[in-house]
Amino acid sequence: MATLISWLEHVGLVAVFVLVLVEQIGLPLPSYPLLIVAGSWSATGGASAARITAAAVAAALIADLGWYAAGRRLGSRVLRTMCRLSLEPDSCVTDTERVFARFGTRALLFAKFVPGLGAVATAMSGVVGAPVAGFVAYDTVGATLWAGSGVVLGAVFHDAVGDVFNELGRLGRVGGVLAVLMLAAFLAFKYWRRRLFFRELRMGRISVAELARLLAAGERPTIVDARSTPSRVRDGMIPGAVAFEALGQTESPVPTAGEVIVYCACPNEATAARVAKQLIAKGFRRVRPLEGGIHAWADAGYELRRP
Repeated sequence: MATLISWLEHVGLVAVFVLVLVEQIGLPLPSYPLLIVAGSWSATGGASAARITAAAVAAALIADLGWYAAGRRLGSRVLRTMCRLSLEPDSCVTDTERVFARFGTRALLFAKFVPGLGAVATAMSGVVGAPVAGFVAYDTVGATLWAGSGVVLGAVFHDAVGDVFNELGRLGRVGGVLAVLMLAAFLAFKYWRRRLFFRELRMGRISVAELARLLAAGERPTIVDARSTPSRVRDGMIPGAVAFEALGQTESPVPTAGEVIVYCACPNEATAARVAKQLIAKGFRRVRPLEGGIHAWADAGYELRRP
């Protein structure tokens, strides 16, 4: 523990700032355990809890403002980049849109406590054009609650934290190896969950060019938009598409033997593939996600309509 305290005295605040910044940029490095350790350090005579929390909040705001600006400038495409950086499932785009539809920028108050939501929520704020003053206010409060809770936990349970590091110190190099293995196990678990998610989504896709050819030839497959209503309003829809939630409310029933194309705005067509599997389970025989989703359709120059 003495070695750890000595290290924290030299680079404690810098380490907190850098690791929180890296995590909030979107890389899968957990900074919350370091906040707990820093809180324990504070309780044993180190930097004050206020300074540690301020360093973490400053790092979070820098990263979050960067993603907010990217969302304002690039629109919903930036959300795909966010999910590719993260090891959370690619449905984080759709999940975040649902949260924002309910809470708006107030979601920033608790977003950092929810895996896969924190960084994406900041970019979503920019995508939906949230006022910068409101964004900064909610994000600052949310970051303070998140960072402060870690520091307080460390301060309250500093004896337990000290016991853990004392035991690791007694183990010498083995203790260091165990700490590294714990981090590796965390990343491996996240990666394993992501691979399972990809396996769940494994099914044939249809390209935007192939769908365009079908429509040009006069064929009329059922096109299902699996995105949220705000996303459809913001980015438009493929002409003739029907919202997934309205699929059973159309004037004429959709034939289960006909072709059904499902699209979304998620990396790897995550939501579209899940909806496709739901439709197959309901008896639809020919269901395929659209490869690249709505952005691939728009990038190819095909027509969009506003709902």
